[in-house]
Amino acid sequence: MPEGPEPSAEKIIRYRKDRKTRIATITFERPGYLNAPTIAARLRYADLLHRAGIDDDVKVLVVRGAGDDLGSGADLAEVMRVRDAADQGPRLAEYRIGPDEVRYPPQGSFRNGASLGQWYANPNSGIRGLQDFKKISILEVKGYCYGWHFYQAADADLVISSDDALFGHPSFRYYGWGPRMWWWAQTMGIRKFQEMVFTGRAFTAAEMYDCNFLNSVVPRDQLEAEVEKYALACASNRPTDTVFMQKVFFEIMKQFQGEYLGSMLSGVFESMGGSVRPDADSDLMLSDAMQRGLGDSVKDNDGKFPPEWRLSKKGRIKKNSKAKKKP
Repeated sequence: MPEGPEPSAEKIIRYRKDRKTRIATITFERPGYLNAPTIAARLRYADLLHRAGIDDDVKVLVVRGAGDDLGSGADLAEVMRVRDAADQGPRLAEYRIGPDEVRYPPQGSFRNGASLGQWYANPNSGIRGLQDFKKISILEVKGYCYGWHFYQAADADLVISSDDALFGHPSFRYYGWGPRMWWWAQTMGIRKFQEMVFTGRAFTAAEMYDCNFLNSVVPRDQLEAEVEKYALACASNRPTDTVFMQKVFFEIMKQFQGEYLGSMLSGVFESMGGSVRPDADSDLMLSDAMQRGLGDSVKDNDGKFPPEWRLSKKGRIKKNSKAKKKP
């Protein structure tokens, strides 16, 4: 990964709108970091969703990533840096609170971690914003769709994917939880999602289409055209007032299925993850991973799994390359 000053939230999360078509676009533009958003970028994303939801010039929102991937999740290096910092200012910034306005719960308290788990169920956190968005959202997926970006895939109205995309959450390898697990179980189907959680493996676009998680899967070179087709059709259909009413209908349906309840519940369980004891010294635990670096730890642990189940594209490619060389 390249090193240098942290880019601004405005550079990481790009926004534009076309008043004529009433289609707006959010682009995650940090390809050198696999489009990982910083804390500030996630908050900007939440604000943009809120504004686009009110804006009468917007009817459809397309969310995409620059470069080869939609994204591999949040900026883990920043997450660890903020977590371990003696200065509480960066951590409070996550909650939109000034550094000297309140005192954050101390290390070792349940609230220290639980506050974050519960915050992720709030649309203002930049995690759950698409759930409350009352326009039509379309997610364009390619390459990695992991972690934070995988949340967006569950929450979007329509998901259009290239055939080379991979879906999952590295947390299932080093921690076992993700803040919004309930809704993945709903959108993937509980049986297949249990497989993802228990094996920790990444799912291909073909597998996610079979789960009814994706609306369309096309070759990479056809992806943007496919998304444009869907976006223009949605923008040309019923008036925005009708769309708002439709979204309220689906939102009520989701809440009867327990979407928000599940977000809160999984946040509680995630907060208790520190009490988990390893079965063996070789188990990858969050505390060990944090000391070594989450990204490197997950990569090292990837070798325990069959090549076709690895999170890394390089690990999967090596297996396919060897297979092609066999007579």
